[in-house]
Amino acid sequence: MFWELLQEVKDPEIPAVSMVEMGMIHQVRVEDDVVSVDVLPTFAGCPALDIMKKAIEQKLGAVEGVREIRVNFLLEPAWSSDRISDEGREKLKKMGIMPPPRKDEKKKTWEVTCPYCGSSFTALENLFGPAACRSILYCKNCKNPFEALKMI
Repeated sequence: MFWELLQEVKDPEIPAVSMVEMGMIHQVRVEDDVVSVDVLPTFAGCPALDIMKKAIEQKLGAVEGVREIRVNFLLEPAWSSDRISDEGREKLKKMGIMPPPRKDEKKKTWEVTCPYCGSSFTALENLFGPAACRSILYCKNCKNPFEALKMI
């Protein structure tokens, strides 16, 4: 039940994707009337930690019989882009954000394809996008700018 509710808690910087789909929810433990949620932030300095904590507390606090919600942000194990679910990857693409390949798909160089037309004729426009974990690219085929999550 708690995992299903957490599926409704969106990533504050990418609201089309839940924190579960981003692989940020590491573990949920229930002991008596206390729910503990271990969260792996995408990077240690994420400015949205308080927003995430409040959203989790609000969602799980509505459950009858829950007295306390503990949200723990963990740095180990470190979050990795490999944790993004297949559903999360598809939602990111639909939003115009290309997810990085999984570890077993990684080569020495990462060919970033366009989430709109699938072309690999793309160019890095800016290493730093709207968030520390994203870059801005440009598709030379369909002429659309797009974002890509960095490999972590």
